[in-house]
Amino acid sequence: MSLIKLSNARVYDPIQNLHGQLSDLYIQDGKIISAEMAAGQTCSTTYDLKGAVTMAGAIDVHSHIAGGNVNTARLLLPDQHRNHMQRNLNLPFANARWSAAETGYRYAQMGYTMVVEPAMLPVNAPQVHHEMASIPVIDTAALAILGSDDLLVNMLRSGASQQQINDYVAWTVTHTKALGLKVINAGGSQAFKANVSTFGLDDEVPEYGVSSRQILQKLQMAVMQTGIEHPVHVHCNNLGTPGNVQTAIDTMEAAAGMPMHLAHVQFYGYGDEGQRGFSSAAPRLMEAFNRHPNITMDVGQVLFGQTVTLSGDIMAQFSRRYDASPGKWAMWHAECEGSGGIVPYHYKKASFINGLQWAIGLEIFLLSGDPWRLFFTTDHPNGAPFTRYPELMRLLMDRDYRLACLAELHPDIAEMTLLKDIQQEYSMSDIAVMTRAAPAKLLGLTDRGHLAPGAIADIAVYTEQDDKTAMFARADMLFRNGELVMDKGELLSAKPGQTVAVSPGYDRHIERTIQDYFDRFYSLKLNNYGVDDGLISDQPERFVLAS
Repeated sequence: MSLIKLSNARVYDPIQNLHGQLSDLYIQDGKIISAEMAAGQTCSTTYDLKGAVTMAGAIDVHSHIAGGNVNTARLLLPDQHRNHMQRNLNLPFANARWSAAETGYRYAQMGYTMVVEPAMLPVNAPQVHHEMASIPVIDTAALAILGSDDLLVNMLRSGASQQQINDYVAWTVTHTKALGLKVINAGGSQAFKANVSTFGLDDEVPEYGVSSRQILQKLQMAVMQTGIEHPVHVHCNNLGTPGNVQTAIDTMEAAAGMPMHLAHVQFYGYGDEGQRGFSSAAPRLMEAFNRHPNITMDVGQVLFGQTVTLSGDIMAQFSRRYDASPGKWAMWHAECEGSGGIVPYHYKKASFINGLQWAIGLEIFLLSGDPWRLFFTTDHPNGAPFTRYPELMRLLMDRDYRLACLAELHPDIAEMTLLKDIQQEYSMSDIAVMTRAAPAKLLGLTDRGHLAPGAIADIAVYTEQDDKTAMFARADMLFRNGELVMDKGELLSAKPGQTVAVSPGYDRHIERTIQDYFDRFYSLKLNNYGVDDGLISDQPERFVLAS
Protein backbone atom coordinates (compact mmCIF):
# COMPACT_ATOMS: atom_id res chain seq x y z
CA MET A 1 0.00 0.00 0.00
CA SER A 2 2.16 2.84 -1.32
CA LEU A 3 1.62 6.29 0.10
CA ILE A 4 1.70 9.43 -2.05
CA LYS A 5 2.06 12.91 -0.58
CA LEU A 6 1.15 16.21 -2.22
CA SER A 7 2.87 18.86 -0.13
CA ASN A 8 2.28 22.62 -0.09
CA ALA A 9 -1.03 22.42 -1.97
CA ARG A 10 -3.15 25.59 -1.97
CA VAL A 11 -6.42 23.78 -1.43
CA TYR A 12 -9.86 25.01 -2.49
CA ASP A 13 -12.39 22.58 -1.07
CA PRO A 14 -15.70 24.10 0.05
CA ILE A 15 -16.79 20.85 1.72
CA GLN A 16 -13.93 21.25 4.23
CA ASN A 17 -14.18 25.05 4.31
CA LEU A 18 -10.74 25.34 2.73
CA HIS A 19 -10.38 28.48 0.62
CA GLY A 20 -6.76 28.62 -0.42
CA GLN A 21 -5.04 27.37 2.73
CA LEU A 22 -1.73 25.58 2.31
CA SER A 23 -2.19 21.90 3.12
CA ASP A 24 -0.67 18.50 2.54
CA LEU A 25 -2.72 15.75 0.89
CA TYR A 26 -2.12 12.02 1.25
CA ILE A 27 -3.22 9.33 -1.22
CA GLN A 28 -3.37 5.59 -0.58
CA ASP A 29 -5.10 2.89 -2.63
CA GLY A 30 -6.70 5.48 -4.87
CA LYS A 31 -8.33 7.36 -1.99
CA ILE A 32 -7.47 10.43 0.03
CA ILE A 33 -6.51 9.63 3.61
CA SER A 34 -5.99 11.87 6.63
CA ALA A 35 -2.63 13.07 7.92
CA GLU A 36 -3.26 11.00 11.04
CA MET A 37 -3.66 7.82 8.98
CA ALA A 38 -0.48 8.66 7.07
CA ALA A 39 1.54 9.29 10.23
CA GLY A 40 4.33 6.81 10.73
CA GLN A 41 4.25 5.59 7.13
CA THR A 42 6.96 6.25 4.57
CA CYS A 43 5.84 8.07 1.45
CA SER A 44 6.77 6.28 -1.75
CA THR A 45 6.36 9.49 -3.77
CA THR A 46 6.19 13.14 -2.76
CA TYR A 47 5.16 15.98 -5.05
CA ASP A 48 5.96 19.52 -3.87
CA LEU A 49 3.16 21.63 -5.38
CA LYS A 50 4.79 24.89 -4.25
CA GLY A 51 1.50 26.63 -3.51
CA ALA A 52 -0.27 25.64 -6.73
CA VAL A 53 -4.07 25.85 -6.75
CA THR A 54 -5.43 22.40 -5.92
CA MET A 55 -9.02 21.26 -6.30
CA ALA A 56 -10.95 18.04 -6.66
CA GLY A 57 -11.42 16.87 -10.24
CA ALA A 58 -14.16 18.89 -11.94
CA ILE A 59 -17.57 17.43 -12.83
CA ASP A 60 -19.73 18.51 -15.78
CA VAL A 61 -23.43 17.82 -15.17
CA HIS A 62 -24.66 18.48 -18.73
CA SER A 63 -22.60 17.86 -21.87
CA HIS A 64 -23.69 15.99 -25.01
CA ILE A 65 -20.81 13.58 -25.55
CA ALA A 66 -22.42 10.39 -26.90
CA GLY A 67 -25.54 9.05 -28.59
CA GLY A 68 -27.54 9.30 -31.78
CA ASN A 69 -27.67 13.07 -32.11
CA VAL A 70 -23.94 13.41 -31.46
CA ASN A 71 -23.15 10.83 -34.13
CA THR A 72 -25.60 12.31 -36.62
CA ALA A 73 -23.85 15.65 -36.12
CA ARG A 74 -20.50 14.00 -36.83
CA LEU A 75 -21.90 12.53 -40.06
CA LEU A 76 -23.53 15.82 -41.06
CA LEU A 77 -20.40 17.90 -40.47
CA PRO A 78 -17.32 15.90 -41.51
CA ASP A 79 -15.56 19.17 -42.31
CA GLN A 80 -15.44 19.92 -38.57
CA HIS A 81 -13.24 16.94 -37.73
CA ARG A 82 -11.71 15.51 -40.90
CA ASN A 83 -8.08 16.58 -40.80
CA HIS A 84 -6.12 17.54 -37.69
CA MET A 85 -3.63 19.90 -39.34
CA GLN A 86 -6.16 21.56 -41.62
CA ARG A 87 -8.54 21.99 -38.70
CA ASN A 88 -5.88 23.68 -36.62
CA LEU A 89 -5.11 26.07 -39.43
CA ASN A 90 -8.41 27.29 -40.77
CA LEU A 91 -11.50 25.40 -39.65
CA PRO A 92 -13.85 25.92 -36.71
CA PHE A 93 -13.73 23.51 -33.79
CA ALA A 94 -9.95 23.74 -34.00
CA ASN A 95 -9.77 22.87 -30.32
CA ALA A 96 -12.58 20.33 -30.09
CA ARG A 97 -12.37 17.27 -32.24
CA TRP A 98 -15.55 15.29 -32.32
CA SER A 99 -14.14 11.93 -31.35
CA ALA A 100 -14.82 10.05 -28.13
CA ALA A 101 -11.08 9.84 -27.46
CA GLU A 102 -10.56 13.56 -27.84
CA THR A 103 -13.46 14.22 -25.48
CA GLY A 104 -11.59 12.49 -22.67
CA TYR A 105 -8.27 14.15 -23.46
CA ARG A 106 -9.72 17.66 -23.62
CA TYR A 107 -11.71 17.33 -20.42
CA ALA A 108 -8.71 15.88 -18.60
CA GLN A 109 -6.45 18.70 -19.75
CA MET A 110 -8.83 21.19 -18.12
CA GLY A 111 -8.86 19.20 -14.86
CA TYR A 112 -12.20 17.44 -15.33
CA THR A 113 -12.63 13.87 -14.14
CA MET A 114 -16.34 13.16 -14.72
CA VAL A 115 -18.92 14.16 -17.34
CA VAL A 116 -22.66 13.43 -17.58
CA GLU A 117 -24.33 12.79 -20.95
CA PRO A 118 -27.74 14.37 -20.24
CA ALA A 119 -29.90 12.86 -23.00
CA MET A 120 -29.62 9.11 -23.51
CA LEU A 121 -32.52 7.61 -25.41
CA PRO A 122 -33.30 4.28 -23.73
CA VAL A 123 -33.53 2.65 -27.15
CA ASN A 124 -30.04 3.97 -27.89
CA ALA A 125 -28.47 3.05 -24.52
CA PRO A 126 -26.13 0.28 -25.76
CA GLN A 127 -24.57 2.63 -28.32
CA VAL A 128 -24.23 5.43 -25.77
CA HIS A 129 -22.40 3.15 -23.35
CA HIS A 130 -20.13 1.76 -26.06
CA GLU A 131 -19.17 5.33 -26.97
CA MET A 132 -18.60 6.39 -23.38
CA ALA A 133 -16.39 3.33 -22.93
CA SER A 134 -14.17 4.79 -25.68
CA ILE A 135 -13.71 8.03 -23.75
CA PRO A 136 -10.38 7.76 -21.88
CA VAL A 137 -9.33 9.06 -18.46
CA ILE A 138 -12.63 10.48 -17.19
CA ASP A 139 -15.63 8.80 -15.58
CA THR A 140 -19.00 9.18 -17.24
CA ALA A 141 -22.71 8.86 -16.55
CA ALA A 142 -25.91 9.30 -18.54
CA LEU A 143 -29.48 10.40 -17.94
CA ALA A 144 -32.23 8.30 -19.53
CA ILE A 145 -34.95 10.19 -21.44
CA LEU A 146 -38.63 9.66 -20.72
CA GLY A 147 -41.56 11.99 -21.25
CA SER A 148 -42.81 11.41 -24.80
CA ASP A 149 -42.55 7.66 -25.32
CA ASP A 150 -45.78 6.00 -26.35
CA LEU A 151 -45.87 3.53 -23.49
CA LEU A 152 -45.60 6.24 -20.85
CA VAL A 153 -48.27 8.55 -22.28
CA ASN A 154 -50.53 5.55 -22.88
CA MET A 155 -50.11 4.49 -19.25
CA LEU A 156 -51.07 8.00 -18.15
CA ARG A 157 -54.06 8.07 -20.51
CA SER A 158 -55.20 4.74 -19.07
CA GLY A 159 -55.01 6.04 -15.51
CA ALA A 160 -51.92 4.15 -14.37
CA SER A 161 -51.13 4.60 -10.71
CA GLN A 162 -48.14 6.58 -9.48
CA GLN A 163 -46.61 3.29 -8.32
CA GLN A 164 -46.83 1.87 -11.85
CA ILE A 165 -45.13 4.98 -13.21
CA ASN A 166 -42.48 4.64 -10.50
CA ASP A 167 -41.83 1.05 -11.53
CA TYR A 168 -41.53 2.00 -15.20
CA VAL A 169 -39.06 4.78 -14.38
CA ALA A 170 -37.02 2.54 -12.07
CA TRP A 171 -36.99 -0.26 -14.66
CA THR A 172 -35.86 2.15 -17.39
CA VAL A 173 -33.07 3.71 -15.34
CA THR A 174 -31.85 0.33 -14.13
CA HIS A 175 -31.91 -1.39 -17.53
CA THR A 176 -30.17 1.47 -19.32
CA LYS A 177 -27.47 1.90 -16.64
CA ALA A 178 -28.44 5.53 -16.10
CA LEU A 179 -27.69 7.87 -13.23
CA GLY A 180 -31.01 9.67 -13.44
CA LEU A 181 -33.93 10.79 -15.58
CA LYS A 182 -34.17 13.48 -18.27
CA VAL A 183 -37.44 15.00 -19.54
CA ILE A 184 -37.35 16.95 -22.82
CA ASN A 185 -40.36 19.17 -23.59
CA ALA A 186 -42.62 16.62 -21.90
CA GLY A 187 -44.99 15.16 -24.47
CA GLY A 188 -43.64 17.41 -27.21
CA SER A 189 -42.10 14.71 -29.37
CA GLN A 190 -45.38 12.77 -29.27
CA ALA A 191 -47.33 15.94 -30.13
CA PHE A 192 -44.98 16.67 -33.04
CA LYS A 193 -46.16 13.42 -34.65
CA ALA A 194 -49.60 15.05 -34.84
CA ASN A 195 -48.15 18.14 -36.62
CA VAL A 196 -48.21 20.29 -33.48
CA SER A 197 -45.67 23.10 -33.89
CA THR A 198 -45.76 24.66 -30.41
CA PHE A 199 -46.40 22.89 -27.12
CA GLY A 200 -46.84 24.67 -23.81
CA LEU A 201 -46.77 23.36 -20.27
CA ASP A 202 -50.55 22.99 -20.13
CA ASP A 203 -51.10 21.80 -23.70
CA GLU A 204 -52.28 18.23 -24.16
CA VAL A 205 -50.80 15.53 -26.35
CA PRO A 206 -53.34 14.97 -29.17
CA GLU A 207 -55.38 11.78 -28.78
CA TYR A 208 -53.94 11.12 -25.32
CA GLY A 209 -55.55 13.91 -23.29
CA VAL A 210 -52.46 14.25 -21.09
CA SER A 211 -50.78 17.63 -20.57
CA SER A 212 -47.08 18.37 -20.49
CA ARG A 213 -47.45 19.49 -16.87
CA GLN A 214 -49.08 16.19 -15.88
CA ILE A 215 -46.32 14.14 -17.52
CA LEU A 216 -43.62 16.19 -15.87
CA GLN A 217 -45.15 16.05 -12.40
CA LYS A 218 -45.68 12.27 -12.59
CA LEU A 219 -42.05 11.76 -13.57
CA GLN A 220 -40.80 14.18 -10.94
CA MET A 221 -42.72 12.27 -8.29
CA ALA A 222 -41.37 8.97 -9.63
CA VAL A 223 -37.77 10.14 -9.31
CA MET A 224 -38.37 11.20 -5.73
CA GLN A 225 -40.26 8.09 -4.66
CA THR A 226 -37.79 5.66 -6.24
CA GLY A 227 -34.93 7.28 -4.33
CA ILE A 228 -32.94 8.51 -7.33
CA GLU A 229 -30.69 11.21 -5.89
CA HIS A 230 -30.43 13.47 -8.94
CA PRO A 231 -33.70 15.43 -9.33
CA VAL A 232 -35.61 15.07 -12.58
CA HIS A 233 -33.50 16.92 -15.17
CA VAL A 234 -35.87 19.11 -17.20
CA HIS A 235 -35.57 20.62 -20.66
CA CYS A 236 -38.57 22.98 -20.50
CA ASN A 237 -41.15 23.72 -23.20
CA ASN A 238 -40.73 26.62 -25.65
CA LEU A 239 -36.96 26.44 -25.99
CA GLY A 240 -35.41 29.62 -27.41
CA THR A 241 -38.70 31.47 -27.88
CA PRO A 242 -38.99 35.20 -27.00
CA GLY A 243 -41.10 35.53 -23.87
CA ASN A 244 -40.35 31.97 -22.72
CA VAL A 245 -39.15 33.13 -19.30
CA GLN A 246 -42.73 32.62 -18.16
CA THR A 247 -42.50 28.96 -19.17
CA ALA A 248 -39.42 28.52 -16.98
CA ILE A 249 -41.10 30.26 -14.05
CA ASP A 250 -44.28 28.21 -14.50
CA THR A 251 -42.16 25.05 -14.50
CA MET A 252 -40.56 26.11 -11.22
CA GLU A 253 -44.05 26.60 -9.77
CA ALA A 254 -45.14 23.21 -11.15
CA ALA A 255 -42.41 21.56 -9.06
CA ALA A 256 -44.57 22.40 -6.03
CA GLY A 257 -41.59 22.67 -3.70
CA MET A 258 -40.07 19.32 -4.72
CA PRO A 259 -36.55 19.09 -6.17
CA MET A 260 -36.23 19.78 -9.88
CA HIS A 261 -33.27 20.64 -12.12
CA LEU A 262 -33.78 22.97 -15.10
CA ALA A 263 -31.30 22.57 -17.94
CA HIS A 264 -29.58 25.24 -20.08
CA VAL A 265 -31.72 28.08 -18.71
CA GLN A 266 -29.96 30.75 -20.76
CA PHE A 267 -32.25 29.58 -23.56
CA TYR A 268 -35.23 30.39 -21.30
CA GLY A 269 -34.07 33.80 -20.08
CA TYR A 270 -35.82 35.61 -22.93
CA GLY A 271 -38.35 38.42 -22.84
CA ASP A 272 -40.30 39.80 -25.81
CA GLU A 273 -39.97 43.51 -25.15
CA GLY A 274 -38.42 46.25 -27.28
CA GLN A 275 -38.67 47.08 -30.95
CA ARG A 276 -37.05 43.77 -31.91
CA GLY A 277 -39.41 41.71 -29.76
CA PHE A 278 -36.46 40.15 -27.96
CA SER A 279 -35.08 41.22 -24.60
CA SER A 280 -33.30 39.98 -21.50
CA ALA A 281 -35.52 38.49 -18.83
CA ALA A 282 -32.57 37.23 -16.77
CA PRO A 283 -33.41 39.39 -13.72
CA ARG A 284 -36.97 38.06 -13.70
CA LEU A 285 -35.76 34.48 -14.11
CA MET A 286 -33.24 34.80 -11.30
CA GLU A 287 -35.71 36.48 -8.96
CA ALA A 288 -37.91 33.40 -9.37
CA PHE A 289 -34.92 31.07 -8.99
CA ASN A 290 -33.82 32.72 -5.75
CA ARG A 291 -37.42 32.43 -4.53
CA HIS A 292 -37.50 28.65 -5.14
CA PRO A 293 -34.75 26.91 -3.12
CA ASN A 294 -35.95 23.51 -4.39
CA ILE A 295 -34.82 24.39 -7.94
CA THR A 296 -31.34 23.88 -9.37
CA MET A 297 -30.29 25.03 -12.84
CA ASP A 298 -27.41 24.88 -15.29
CA VAL A 299 -26.81 27.84 -17.58
CA GLY A 300 -25.95 26.76 -21.13
CA GLN A 301 -23.81 29.83 -21.82
CA VAL A 302 -23.48 31.08 -25.41
CA LEU A 303 -19.98 31.98 -26.62
CA PHE A 304 -19.20 33.38 -30.04
CA GLY A 305 -18.05 31.12 -32.85
CA GLN A 306 -19.07 28.11 -34.90
CA THR A 307 -20.90 25.27 -33.22
CA VAL A 308 -23.74 22.88 -33.88
CA THR A 309 -27.01 22.67 -31.98
CA LEU A 310 -28.40 19.22 -31.31
CA SER A 311 -31.38 18.24 -29.22
CA GLY A 312 -34.08 15.66 -28.65
CA ASP A 313 -36.55 18.57 -28.77
CA ILE A 314 -37.45 18.00 -32.40
CA MET A 315 -40.17 20.64 -32.24
CA ALA A 316 -37.70 23.40 -31.37
CA GLN A 317 -35.02 22.18 -33.78
CA PHE A 318 -37.45 21.81 -36.69
CA SER A 319 -38.65 25.40 -36.20
CA ARG A 320 -35.05 26.65 -36.49
CA ARG A 321 -33.86 24.50 -39.38
CA TYR A 322 -33.53 27.44 -41.78
CA ASP A 323 -31.17 29.22 -39.36
CA ALA A 324 -28.59 26.54 -40.13
CA SER A 325 -25.08 27.83 -40.81
CA PRO A 326 -23.68 26.16 -42.84
CA GLY A 327 -26.97 25.53 -44.60
CA LYS A 328 -27.61 21.87 -43.86
CA TRP A 329 -29.61 20.21 -41.13
CA ALA A 330 -31.01 16.84 -40.09
CA MET A 331 -34.22 15.80 -38.32
CA TRP A 332 -35.30 12.33 -37.37
CA HIS A 333 -38.21 10.68 -35.64
CA ALA A 334 -38.54 7.07 -34.61
CA GLU A 335 -40.66 4.81 -32.44
CA CYS A 336 -40.33 4.68 -28.66
CA GLU A 337 -39.03 8.00 -27.34
CA GLY A 338 -36.75 8.73 -30.26
CA SER A 339 -36.50 12.05 -32.06
CA GLY A 340 -33.89 14.68 -32.62
CA GLY A 341 -32.64 17.57 -34.68
CA ILE A 342 -29.19 18.78 -35.66
CA VAL A 343 -28.77 22.38 -36.83
CA PRO A 344 -25.26 23.88 -37.28
CA TYR A 345 -25.05 27.43 -36.01
CA HIS A 346 -22.56 30.29 -35.88
CA TYR A 347 -22.93 32.72 -32.97
CA LYS A 348 -21.70 36.09 -34.23
CA LYS A 349 -20.56 39.15 -32.31
CA ALA A 350 -22.15 41.34 -34.98
CA SER A 351 -25.57 39.81 -34.32
CA PHE A 352 -27.77 41.65 -31.82
CA ILE A 353 -29.62 38.42 -31.01
CA ASN A 354 -26.44 36.41 -30.41
CA GLY A 355 -24.87 39.22 -28.42
CA LEU A 356 -27.91 39.45 -26.19
CA GLN A 357 -27.87 35.67 -25.67
CA TRP A 358 -24.25 35.95 -24.53
CA ALA A 359 -25.14 38.73 -22.10
CA ILE A 360 -28.22 36.92 -20.75
CA GLY A 361 -26.16 33.88 -19.81
CA LEU A 362 -23.66 36.02 -17.93
CA GLU A 363 -26.47 37.91 -16.17
CA ILE A 364 -27.86 34.57 -14.98
CA PHE A 365 -24.48 33.53 -13.62
CA LEU A 366 -23.85 36.83 -11.89
CA LEU A 367 -27.33 37.39 -10.46
CA SER A 368 -27.42 34.02 -8.74
CA GLY A 369 -27.22 34.26 -5.01
CA ASP A 370 -26.29 30.61 -4.59
CA PRO A 371 -23.46 28.93 -6.55
CA TRP A 372 -24.47 25.63 -4.94
CA ARG A 373 -27.64 25.61 -7.07
CA LEU A 374 -26.41 27.06 -10.38
CA PHE A 375 -24.11 25.00 -12.58
CA PHE A 376 -21.39 25.75 -15.06
CA THR A 377 -22.31 24.55 -18.59
CA THR A 378 -22.44 25.64 -22.22
CA ASP A 379 -24.86 22.83 -23.02
CA HIS A 380 -22.03 21.48 -25.19
CA PRO A 381 -22.12 21.88 -28.09
CA ASN A 382 -25.33 23.94 -28.26
CA GLY A 383 -24.07 27.17 -26.69
CA ALA A 384 -20.38 26.50 -27.30
CA PRO A 385 -17.92 23.60 -27.19
CA PHE A 386 -16.94 22.53 -23.67
CA THR A 387 -13.35 23.43 -24.53
CA ARG A 388 -14.41 27.08 -24.15
CA TYR A 389 -15.00 26.66 -20.40
CA PRO A 390 -11.74 28.43 -19.46
CA GLU A 391 -12.84 31.52 -21.38
CA LEU A 392 -16.17 31.46 -19.54
CA MET A 393 -14.37 31.20 -16.21
CA ARG A 394 -12.41 34.34 -17.06
CA LEU A 395 -15.61 36.19 -17.98
CA LEU A 396 -17.01 35.38 -14.55
CA MET A 397 -13.81 36.08 -12.60
CA ASP A 398 -12.57 39.22 -14.38
CA ARG A 399 -15.02 42.14 -14.62
CA ASP A 400 -12.64 44.32 -16.68
CA TYR A 401 -12.32 41.56 -19.28
CA ARG A 402 -16.10 41.10 -19.26
CA LEU A 403 -16.70 44.80 -19.88
CA ALA A 404 -14.12 44.86 -22.67
CA CYS A 405 -15.96 42.01 -24.38
CA LEU A 406 -19.31 43.75 -23.86
CA ALA A 407 -17.94 46.91 -25.49
CA GLU A 408 -17.36 44.98 -28.73
CA LEU A 409 -21.08 44.19 -29.09
CA HIS A 410 -24.08 46.18 -30.32
CA PRO A 411 -24.43 49.18 -27.97
CA ASP A 412 -28.10 48.41 -27.29
CA ILE A 413 -27.04 45.22 -25.48
CA ALA A 414 -25.30 47.17 -22.71
CA GLU A 415 -28.38 49.36 -22.33
CA MET A 416 -30.86 46.47 -22.32
CA THR A 417 -29.07 44.35 -19.72
CA LEU A 418 -27.61 44.79 -16.25
CA LEU A 419 -24.23 43.43 -17.24
CA LYS A 420 -22.26 46.68 -17.18
CA ASP A 421 -23.52 47.48 -13.68
CA ILE A 422 -22.86 44.10 -12.05
CA GLN A 423 -19.75 44.33 -9.90
CA GLN A 424 -19.49 40.68 -8.91
CA GLU A 425 -16.43 38.62 -9.78
CA TYR A 426 -16.38 34.90 -9.08
CA SER A 427 -13.71 33.76 -6.66
CA MET A 428 -11.61 30.62 -6.85
CA SER A 429 -13.83 29.16 -4.15
CA ASP A 430 -16.93 29.94 -6.22
CA ILE A 431 -15.42 28.01 -9.13
CA ALA A 432 -14.64 25.10 -6.79
CA VAL A 433 -18.26 25.05 -5.64
CA MET A 434 -19.82 25.35 -9.08
CA THR A 435 -17.58 22.85 -10.87
CA ARG A 436 -16.74 20.38 -8.09
CA ALA A 437 -18.61 20.27 -4.81
CA ALA A 438 -22.07 21.29 -6.02
CA PRO A 439 -22.19 18.93 -9.05
CA ALA A 440 -21.24 15.97 -6.87
CA LYS A 441 -23.99 16.92 -4.41
CA LEU A 442 -26.56 17.35 -7.19
CA LEU A 443 -25.75 13.92 -8.64
CA GLY A 444 -25.80 12.22 -5.25
CA LEU A 445 -22.10 11.30 -5.39
CA THR A 446 -20.48 11.51 -1.96
CA ASP A 447 -17.16 9.99 -3.04
CA ARG A 448 -16.00 12.86 -5.28
CA GLY A 449 -16.14 16.63 -5.73
CA HIS A 450 -14.07 17.18 -2.57
CA LEU A 451 -10.69 16.36 -1.04
CA ALA A 452 -11.73 15.06 2.38
CA PRO A 453 -10.44 11.71 3.63
CA GLY A 454 -12.31 8.85 1.98
CA ALA A 455 -12.87 10.64 -1.33
CA ILE A 456 -11.65 9.21 -4.61
CA ALA A 457 -8.25 10.81 -5.23
CA ASP A 458 -9.30 12.78 -8.31
CA ILE A 459 -7.19 15.92 -7.98
CA ALA A 460 -6.47 18.82 -10.36
CA VAL A 461 -3.51 21.15 -9.86
CA TYR A 462 -3.15 24.57 -11.56
CA THR A 463 -0.52 27.30 -11.54
CA GLU A 464 -2.35 30.47 -10.58
CA GLN A 465 -2.34 33.13 -13.31
CA ASP A 466 -4.02 36.49 -13.78
CA ASP A 467 -5.30 35.22 -17.12
CA LYS A 468 -7.86 32.68 -15.95
CA THR A 469 -8.43 31.43 -19.51
CA ALA A 470 -4.82 30.30 -19.69
CA MET A 471 -4.87 29.01 -16.13
CA PHE A 472 -7.87 26.70 -16.51
CA ALA A 473 -7.17 25.66 -20.10
CA ARG A 474 -4.42 23.27 -19.01
CA ALA A 475 -3.98 21.81 -15.55
CA ASP A 476 -0.38 21.25 -14.48
CA MET A 477 -1.20 17.88 -12.94
CA LEU A 478 -4.19 15.59 -12.82
CA PHE A 479 -4.56 12.58 -10.56
CA ARG A 480 -7.22 9.94 -11.29
CA ASN A 481 -7.88 7.43 -8.55
CA GLY A 482 -4.54 8.47 -7.06
CA GLU A 483 -2.57 7.89 -10.27
CA LEU A 484 -0.79 10.79 -11.96
CA VAL A 485 -2.31 10.77 -15.45
CA MET A 486 -1.21 14.22 -16.58
CA ASP A 487 1.96 16.14 -15.79
CA LYS A 488 2.90 19.60 -17.08
CA GLY A 489 -0.16 19.49 -19.29
CA GLU A 490 0.85 16.25 -21.02
CA LEU A 491 -1.21 13.09 -20.64
CA LEU A 492 0.70 10.11 -19.26
CA SER A 493 -2.12 7.56 -19.21
CA ALA A 494 -5.29 7.01 -21.20
CA LYS A 495 -6.89 4.33 -19.08
CA PRO A 496 -10.68 4.21 -19.38
CA GLY A 497 -12.78 5.49 -16.53
CA GLN A 498 -16.02 3.97 -15.29
CA THR A 499 -19.68 4.70 -15.85
CA VAL A 500 -21.63 5.57 -12.71
CA ALA A 501 -25.24 4.38 -12.53
CA VAL A 502 -28.09 3.77 -10.10
CA SER A 503 -30.31 0.74 -9.63
CA PRO A 504 -33.56 1.64 -7.87
CA GLY A 505 -35.87 -1.21 -6.96
CA TYR A 506 -39.16 -1.89 -8.76
CA ASP A 507 -42.02 -4.39 -8.87
CA ARG A 508 -41.15 -7.04 -11.45
CA HIS A 509 -44.77 -7.08 -12.67
CA ILE A 510 -44.00 -3.96 -14.73
CA GLU A 511 -41.87 -6.14 -16.99
CA ARG A 512 -44.98 -7.92 -18.26
CA THR A 513 -46.55 -4.58 -19.22
CA ILE A 514 -43.38 -3.47 -20.99
CA GLN A 515 -42.90 -6.80 -22.80
CA ASP A 516 -46.50 -6.81 -24.01
CA TYR A 517 -46.25 -3.25 -25.34
CA PHE A 518 -43.01 -3.95 -27.19
CA ASP A 519 -44.46 -7.10 -28.74
CA ARG A 520 -47.63 -5.36 -29.90
CA PHE A 521 -46.42 -1.95 -31.07
CA TYR A 522 -42.63 -1.71 -31.51
CA SER A 523 -40.38 -3.21 -34.16
CA LEU A 524 -37.49 -3.21 -31.68
CA LYS A 525 -37.23 -6.34 -29.60
CA LEU A 526 -37.05 -5.82 -25.88
CA ASN A 527 -33.99 -8.06 -25.54
CA ASN A 528 -32.07 -5.53 -27.69
CA TYR A 529 -33.06 -2.69 -25.40
CA GLY A 530 -31.17 -3.09 -22.17
CA VAL A 531 -27.56 -2.83 -21.03
CA ASP A 532 -25.94 -5.54 -18.93
CA ASP A 533 -22.68 -5.61 -17.00
CA GLY A 534 -20.97 -7.54 -19.79
CA LEU A 535 -21.78 -5.06 -22.56
CA ILE A 536 -18.22 -3.71 -22.68
CA SER A 537 -16.36 -7.01 -22.81
CA ASP A 538 -12.87 -5.52 -22.55
CA GLN A 539 -13.84 -3.42 -19.50
CA PRO A 540 -15.37 -5.91 -17.06
CA GLU A 541 -15.58 -3.31 -14.27
CA ARG A 542 -17.05 -0.63 -16.51
CA PHE A 543 -20.18 0.04 -14.45
CA VAL A 544 -20.22 1.13 -10.82
CA LEU A 545 -23.16 2.08 -8.62
CA ALA A 546 -23.29 5.65 -7.36
CA SER A 547 -21.93 6.19 -3.87
